[in-house]
Amino acid sequence: MRTLPVLLLLLASPLAQAQVFKCVDANGAVTYTNDRNQGRGCKQLSDDQAVSSVPSPPKRSSAQPTPSNFPRVAPDAQRARDDTRRQVLEKELATEEAALAEAQKAVTEQEGRYQGAERRLPVVQARLQPLRDTVELHQRNIEALRKELGNLK
Repeated sequence: MRTLPVLLLLLASPLAQAQVFKCVDANGAVTYTNDRNQGRGCKQLSDDQAVSSVPSPPKRSSAQPTPSNFPRVAPDAQRARDDTRRQVLEKELATEEAALAEAQKAVTEQEGRYQGAERRLPVVQARLQPLRDTVELHQRNIEALRKELGNLK
């Protein structure tokens, strides 16, 4: 009975071995495969190498030069574009800040209608929640606009 597992182990081990091929395409991308059909024209790796299933990190290519036919923008034109963008963002920010003030005012007015323990009732909370959600939305929009304005040169 003890010989059966040993015999199975000895028979299974040759099946676990496979030829591994390293293929490099025209772009320099490396692919490892054990498929003989894909392995044509590829280099067979020796059997004594350690194999890892963790993919290597992608290659970081050096900065690509700008193609000669790439459209260029004159510095003055780019500055004008940036100024226009800044004005648009500042106008959107002012609009969002005004909308936030109105939303906060609406929440305060609605909360003022209810006294003490009545404020904690689920029905009251359900009525107030959409107003609070509107306040949060305007706050997130203001935060995003300020971040975008901070990213401008």
